[in-house]
Amino acid sequence: MAREAQRAVRVLNPAGNVSMPRPSRRRVLAVANQKGGVGKTTSAVNLAVALALHGNRVMVIDLDPQGNASTGLGVEHGAGVPSVYEALVDGTPLEEVAQRVDGIPSLQCIPATIDLAGAEVELVNVVAREARLEKSIAAYGGEVDYIFIDCPPSLGLLTVNALVAAEEVLIPIQCEYYALEGLGQLLRNIELVKAHLNSRLRVSTILLTMYDKRTKLADQVEQEVRGHFNEIVLDSVVPRSVRVSEAPGYGQSIMTYDPGSRGASSYFEAAEEIALRGVKMSPGRQGRANQKGGE
Repeated sequence: MAREAQRAVRVLNPAGNVSMPRPSRRRVLAVANQKGGVGKTTSAVNLAVALALHGNRVMVIDLDPQGNASTGLGVEHGAGVPSVYEALVDGTPLEEVAQRVDGIPSLQCIPATIDLAGAEVELVNVVAREARLEKSIAAYGGEVDYIFIDCPPSLGLLTVNALVAAEEVLIPIQCEYYALEGLGQLLRNIELVKAHLNSRLRVSTILLTMYDKRTKLADQVEQEVRGHFNEIVLDSVVPRSVRVSEAPGYGQSIMTYDPGSRGASSYFEAAEEIALRGVKMSPGRQGRANQKGGE
């Protein structure tokens, strides 16, 4: 119990005296994997909360019509609620659709409603339809250190919008048999977007999720992923956890639902790694991005 309490204090940071380093410029990460059930939304939500609890200003853009990230952050996303749909289709400023997350002042969410399901069809004949989200983010005047874009589990126009808007891609991979299934197609699409629509784009981070240390398979998958992707794989690994799965049902992240759990501690450590890696980004890359974003 003492160990859990210690973990909870570290995760929740109630005194506000522990800070993860803030990047010198805004970082926009698309959290993508065309395979469902890999912990994509869970990772986007919990990494965002962890960073926000430790001194960073964070925005989560829910780009999945299912609205799971909105649910996990406890923000309203029923029919009629201003959402990312209005930003993409009508050009509504993000400031007008953003919602603050209860209890975490430095975290806000752009929710997704069921209207988003029809956005791809409505945008078909729109000029520069792949850059609608990029345009919205570029016009956003609020101060924010991280923007996490939770992509749908597909490679359609919504995901392309995320890849055009982002500079970095974070790919969660579950430690299970079909872990790398479909990953090749995702990487090919990322390269296509990089070649034709967004030369800044790169896969910066891979996070291993649903790790079960009792199985030999999990260890084999981990070794295969680390061997193939090398240094972009985070050292932190997220364990398979019932508590992590329960948290969204209460409109919370694991960080606030059970901050003393191993799942919360793992996401805290992963967020810390992401923050530290961001500080090490080269000045040349930062300069180009600042020039592009006008910041």
